[in-house]
Amino acid sequence: MNDASVIDLRNVRKTYKGRIEALRGVDLAVGAGEVFGLLGPNGAGKSTIVKIMMTVVRATAGGGTLLGEPLGDKGALSRVGYLPEHHRFPAYLTGRQVVEFFGALAGMRRTERRVRTEEMLDLVRMRDWADRRLGTYSKGMQQRVGLAASLVNDPRLVVLDEPTDGVDPVGRKEIRDLLLRLRGEGRTIFVNSHLLSEIEMVCDRVAIMVQGRVWAQGTIDDLTRASRRFEITVRGAVPEWAAESGGARLEHASSTIVLQVADAAEAQPTIDRLRAQGVIIERAVPVRESLEDLFIRAVTDPSSGGTFNPGAVRDRPAAPPPPMEVAS
Repeated sequence: MNDASVIDLRNVRKTYKGRIEALRGVDLAVGAGEVFGLLGPNGAGKSTIVKIMMTVVRATAGGGTLLGEPLGDKGALSRVGYLPEHHRFPAYLTGRQVVEFFGALAGMRRTERRVRTEEMLDLVRMRDWADRRLGTYSKGMQQRVGLAASLVNDPRLVVLDEPTDGVDPVGRKEIRDLLLRLRGEGRTIFVNSHLLSEIEMVCDRVAIMVQGRVWAQGTIDDLTRASRRFEITVRGAVPEWAAESGGARLEHASSTIVLQVADAAEAQPTIDRLRAQGVIIERAVPVRESLEDLFIRAVTDPSSGGTFNPGAVRDRPAAPPPPMEVAS
């Protein structure tokens, strides 16, 4: 990342009382106008990173910038929208009152924040419930109001800690669409989430944290490049030459040829030869690791323990997966 990074953290460390190392030298860079996903198992340090960015806690060492200003700069923080994990709003307030209150905290004028409150309640589909007390809301409804509150100050950077927690599938789809809309408006979205499928659908880049360190950081395509392959399913047995060149596995009445190539163009010679021999091709698809596969590989990687070098994977592809076993 360059100097235009919206978030740029360098060698951030956090040790809590009792010598508990939550962060062990984290480097993290988020560019303007992207949706960035922070992933990791429980206890990896994700929420600690968010709290340090928002000055809820202070780093033990290291530092960085937020919107081009040093961490903790009040002017920069005023341009950030923040939805914390497990937020708790007073149950006696209405949804409208919560959003207006957050606007007041951000220093918005009364007329402006009332207009923005109505707009944000519409955006998260909570206008019809706006005058009911939060004590009557479901968890998903409270999350929607929290999203509206995080956006009321018209932020350049939106930091969301588990934004789909407690939200039903329809609501998750609406939140995904909202994130893409916000990106389209030029905003930067920083998302901390356990829902890997959600992250994979909306994020431009991701970082995976393990034991207080960044295991890998980059686009999903970059991080899964080493796992790319092309699978060709044919009817019946695979010609001997194809099995030797790519490996094959038999599945009922069909067989699949697995080619260790990253691009469809590289698979064309094999496809052309199969057709020339009259072999019926049922399917030909590119395959790569999913984000879930990559995540599991990260948390089970022995090198992500105490001797791991956090700087070794900054914006680089992850190490290649173990060789794939193919049965003949």
